[in-house]
Amino acid sequence: MLRFLETLLISIAGGLLFRLSHLPLPWLLGSLTAVMIWSLAVKRNTCWPLELRNSGLIILGYMLGVSFTIETLHQIIRQLPAMMLATSSTIIFSLLVGCIVCRRTGISLATGVIGSVPGGLTQMVILSEEIADTDLTVVTFMQTIRLLSTVFIVPFIVIHGMAAAGGPAAAAAGAPAVYHSVIHTPWDGILYALTVLAAAWVAVKVSLPTPFLLGPLIGAAALALAGFQAPNTPSILVIISQLCIGAYLGLSIKPASLENWKKLLPVTLMGSISVVFFSLGVGFLLTRMHSLDLTSAFLGTSPGGMGEMGLTAVLVGANVSLVTAYQMFRLLFILFVMPLVLKRFFGSAGAQSKSS
Repeated sequence: MLRFLETLLISIAGGLLFRLSHLPLPWLLGSLTAVMIWSLAVKRNTCWPLELRNSGLIILGYMLGVSFTIETLHQIIRQLPAMMLATSSTIIFSLLVGCIVCRRTGISLATGVIGSVPGGLTQMVILSEEIADTDLTVVTFMQTIRLLSTVFIVPFIVIHGMAAAGGPAAAAAGAPAVYHSVIHTPWDGILYALTVLAAAWVAVKVSLPTPFLLGPLIGAAALALAGFQAPNTPSILVIISQLCIGAYLGLSIKPASLENWKKLLPVTLMGSISVVFFSLGVGFLLTRMHSLDLTSAFLGTSPGGMGEMGLTAVLVGANVSLVTAYQMFRLLFILFVMPLVLKRFFGSAGAQSKSS
């Protein structure tokens, strides 16, 4: 309990420091940074329950899900070819980056490729256990650096660059979310809460990727599309969600367990940054193909997590539903298609152990 309270205080202090410094996503990135530095400095086990991380994801899933409308659903259907183009081009560029990291650092090709693919950190680590000739520790380190560089760089560019320069996202920034609904009942809040929790439970049972985010998102989106009015999310819940996710991510980063991290860090960091700016170019191309503002297009194509990019979209007033749709499409594509491709190319770990 004392270790948990220690982590909680450190994460709140980090969030306050980032908030006072006017840095993007202060409660997420501030808690992440503070907890990571503290755990490395004190060199003892700190504690942050997985249940709190999952609770933060549920809140975030609700926020993303209620942004869906019939109009955006039609836009998503029309933009499916663009989603495929954005996803495939980003993945191909990431694979090239993985090959370069492999050549520069001496790690195996399988490790470099899986460590560079812009999927979820947890999912890529699990996938690395199933692919032959893969170093689990190196994959975890590379995915962590990729995630950190994305969640720091992308919000900074969007909030202090694009939103500050004006445009649709800037005009909507800070404005309360408007949910188009036709059904009003005194039980809307209870209905959404029960649906979101039930959807999270179902998502876990059917083994959906990132179930505590994707399940509530789908459940809340279904009610929103059906016309039920969604209660506005209190700002304190938004802060709690960021703290719960940020503290957990901060504790999951353990660079000390990697022997050659000093050699791997600069190459991985440069590769991650190059993927971010490549996605910015893809986003610009999407603005020429569809009626998307650059902020929404960039957040949709950025190689960050669906939660972090969706939260940034909420805070700057971007098209949250389209950003979420692009991120979800890439996540599902990577989780369902990439394992088949990688196992066919590199072989599975099970087959390798049997042959040896």
